[in-house]
Amino acid sequence: MTGEEKKVIVASSAGTIFEWYDFYLYGSLATIIGAQFFSAFDVNTRNIFALLAFAAGFLVRPFGALVFGRIGDIVGRKYTFLVTILIMGFSTFLVGLLPSYAQIGWIAPVLLIVLRMAQGLALGGEYGGAAVYVAEHAPVGRRGFYTSWIQTTATLGLLLSLIVIVGLQQVMTADQFQRDLDLFLGLKGGWRIPFLGSIILLAISVWIRLQMNESPAFQKIKEEGTQSKAPLSEAFGEWKNAKLVIIALLGLVVGQAVVWYTGQFYALFFLQSILKIDLFTANVLIGWSLLIGTAGFVFFGALSDKIGRKPVILAGCLIAAITYFPLFSALTSVANPTYAKALDTVKIDVTADPAKCGSLFDPVGIRTFTEPCDIARRVLSQQAFRYNKVAGPAGSAMKVTVNGKEVPFANLADFTKGIVAEANAVGYPTPTDAAKVKATSVFSVLGTAQGLSIIAILTVMVLYVTAVYGPIAAALVEYFPTRIRYTAMSLPYHIGNGWFGGLLPATSFAIVASTGDIYAGLWYPIGFAIMTFIIGLLFVTETKDRDINTVTT
Repeated sequence: MTGEEKKVIVASSAGTIFEWYDFYLYGSLATIIGAQFFSAFDVNTRNIFALLAFAAGFLVRPFGALVFGRIGDIVGRKYTFLVTILIMGFSTFLVGLLPSYAQIGWIAPVLLIVLRMAQGLALGGEYGGAAVYVAEHAPVGRRGFYTSWIQTTATLGLLLSLIVIVGLQQVMTADQFQRDLDLFLGLKGGWRIPFLGSIILLAISVWIRLQMNESPAFQKIKEEGTQSKAPLSEAFGEWKNAKLVIIALLGLVVGQAVVWYTGQFYALFFLQSILKIDLFTANVLIGWSLLIGTAGFVFFGALSDKIGRKPVILAGCLIAAITYFPLFSALTSVANPTYAKALDTVKIDVTADPAKCGSLFDPVGIRTFTEPCDIARRVLSQQAFRYNKVAGPAGSAMKVTVNGKEVPFANLADFTKGIVAEANAVGYPTPTDAAKVKATSVFSVLGTAQGLSIIAILTVMVLYVTAVYGPIAAALVEYFPTRIRYTAMSLPYHIGNGWFGGLLPATSFAIVASTGDIYAGLWYPIGFAIMTFIIGLLFVTETKDRDINTVTT
């Protein structure tokens, strides 16, 4: 690797790490932000709205891919993803300045979503620019290895955000971090500091990117006058290219996306929302697994240079789909053993007339439930209590039993208190259960068998992430011709990761709530991972030896 090539990778990776750091701050602090900006709702609905606001940034990413991809194919790679980082950085900084719902009412969540969408638009142009830029500088036979450094940036950005958050939690109380610390202009909460501090990272990123030169492949077609004048219509209006976009999306990216978001986000939310692990401990556990597993990106990227992109990505999808159920079951047993035991020993039945007991699927958190059966099951799902729905006689009243003992349903507050008390009495853990994993410091979990076991399980899931994500940039860059590469590769990447991946946490938790089964949400990533494996096996062609320095493929 020459000095110039190292400079390209370091410059692209450093800037992209900072941009992912900005984006993931919100994901890491989703529950706290939900309490600040969606406080008008109950806890369950608030958390769903917080996840949906997180997902809003992902939903607009394909539009950012179209806008900035077109500019990148017409104007150039360098200046396009210089603009994207400016948009991302200022949007993140402004989140730290937003007043809460208690201060300005509905304007607060509206502005939050607007800023999240601005972040998503910027990220839609950022990733494609960085991946294309590095790949077009890489020598033949090493593109997987070179672009794998870009692939580490998403995980390193998340890790950096976790380090900052955990560091702040170490020096202030939970109340100070969440809401009580006075900053300025009436703004409160230490959670704002990582957002405000991102302005420093923005300045560093812009300075780094100003030192970069245009990629040689784009410079070549620009000098020859062969760059595309209409990359959008050429990439998506011509069937020979549009077909490649569809195959890349369904046969590579969708499976990669759901495996990635399961290992890095759903696992974190599962620890917090289902297993009731405190925010600090969950972040520490995820942080260690990311730290250990991140080298896998480079390993699998380099491996794909030898055996191909297709076998590495599809193997990662298949293995993840086969092992997710046992991995999450093991995670439950180790992280919260009292809860795991209660799932097997405590039987909660909700018996009602089927006509009065509907679906609870509510991924956007806007449904209002009025039937006692639906209200009762919603309470059970909020408490992460496994329940069975039993069909009763037509016209019969709903009843809830815990190991055969009925819990009266008169009103919501009394029922909630009663069901929690009864479930705790027969085996479900209390919030202070001593068997549940608890980190007292960043290093404390490393000194216990319980902590090490959890980190090992989470690291396996991170390695799945590295297998599918490490080679994906090289695979997508190689799939499309130089003149439309930025546009064509960015759209399937951001549809897959922005829509299929970004909606995974909210959709999976909605599936859990509607079924009463804490593992049912895993069918979402498993189903799409298997779909990608089958389509990829049948239709994706290997690209590792392709010459990408041509106008057409």
